[in-house]
Amino acid sequence: MLKCTVNGKEIEVAEGTMVIEAFKQAGEDIAHYCWHPGLSVAGVCRLCMIEVEGAPRLMIACNTQVTEGMVVSNNSAKVQEAVKWGLDFHLINHPLDCPICDQAGECGLQDQYMKFGQYDPEMAERKVKKRKVVDLGRKIVLDTERCILCSRCVRFTDEVTKTSELGIFNRGDRSEIGTHEDKPLDNDYAVNVVDICPVGALTSKDFRFKQRVWYLDNDSTVCNGCSTGCNVNVYYNEKGYFRVKPEHNKDINDYWMCDKGRNIFKHVNKENRLLKAIKKTEAGTQMMAPGAAAKDVASLIKNYSSDQVAVVFTGQYTNEEYEDAMMYIDKLGTKKVYHWVNNSESFDDFDGILLRGDKNPNTAGLIKALEAKSLNSTWEQLEAELNSGAIKLVILAGPELQEYFPDIQEKIQLFSKAENLVVLSSNPNPAYRDVDYLIPMKTFVEKKGSFTNFAGTVQKIQKMRLVVSQALSLGEAMQLMAGDELQIGASL
Repeated sequence: MLKCTVNGKEIEVAEGTMVIEAFKQAGEDIAHYCWHPGLSVAGVCRLCMIEVEGAPRLMIACNTQVTEGMVVSNNSAKVQEAVKWGLDFHLINHPLDCPICDQAGECGLQDQYMKFGQYDPEMAERKVKKRKVVDLGRKIVLDTERCILCSRCVRFTDEVTKTSELGIFNRGDRSEIGTHEDKPLDNDYAVNVVDICPVGALTSKDFRFKQRVWYLDNDSTVCNGCSTGCNVNVYYNEKGYFRVKPEHNKDINDYWMCDKGRNIFKHVNKENRLLKAIKKTEAGTQMMAPGAAAKDVASLIKNYSSDQVAVVFTGQYTNEEYEDAMMYIDKLGTKKVYHWVNNSESFDDFDGILLRGDKNPNTAGLIKALEAKSLNSTWEQLEAELNSGAIKLVILAGPELQEYFPDIQEKIQLFSKAENLVVLSSNPNPAYRDVDYLIPMKTFVEKKGSFTNFAGTVQKIQKMRLVVSQALSLGEAMQLMAGDELQIGASL
């Protein structure tokens, strides 16, 4: 460890630490655009100016390593004057788009100006006009006028995805970001460039103009799109959920997430949800409260012996829900419990960055729960007993993210060979048209608990804003179907 002093604060940092990281560690503000902790050093914005005791000139903090006993500061008049000039040059061609810019409210340019600028501009030249609303691919729009050429997006595609779609073209004040010919920005991690853009130059087509960020709350959780378990922030308000962004975790996903994971909020919103339980009767379909439907199933279960009842789980629920469910499976008395492995042909795939073939957040937790109860029935046994008529009632728990279960129609047809099929799901699906009971379930943002990722790391999720107040957790549904009373009035 090396000792250094940052703006009068004595701290210790690891050998090899850059001065800008020491500023962050000391809790001291420092101007910067091009530096990002997940990318290589570019040193092109020249805003992170510092004064080093004993050095003859100002230096940049992003490309200067801490040495033993170093004394640095960025609060002298000399440094502040240099930063203001730097900001003035960055803003010389920047349009006054703040009222209509999608980045307003979370813009690094606005923040830096208020902290380190607030100067009277001395540039009288006319602004250089550049292209607006440039389509970079299926997911990203570029406003070239707003770009300050920090090169973060270029470095991301070079260093993280290694797909190199982006470059800086032309020279001088005509320089601009763009894609190479016939190479649109369409890789599986493209929207990360929107997250790391310090201005409003790069925007996501999916979120663009949907909400002003100051109208949104956000909470940390775990992405339930695959077994990596990326740490994310979900943004929402009383109108619904609007976007998902990565949250730094150096041991799981670093600063990034895949673009597919950014869509996990969409099935949560009310327009896509199952709002009431549906019971199929001879007269047609009957709408019911979820809790009432689960109690109805409890009466149905009594018509069968325990070896005629099968329960099928997907890896989409929390550890705590599996624990509760196993307790009530004991009460049902059945040993016929099965794990539906979706995408079996690509289940073990990995793209080398984050995205895994196991499209469930908690396969590891489900397997552990089944092993703890010595429930090891095979899928072949389930198929054989359904074909022979030995199983009369199937209870299916999930899936929640149905797009990752491409064989859902085929599996529902298989389960429908039983006399009765009960499906617990957060969302409707055409495949569920003829099931006997369809019961609404809570999504990952409407409950607290934990997921275990592919590596065995247990991570907590938290309850945010309810969308369907009467929806049940897996534990609540199993409790009611086992014949017990539930002491949660909103669920009944």
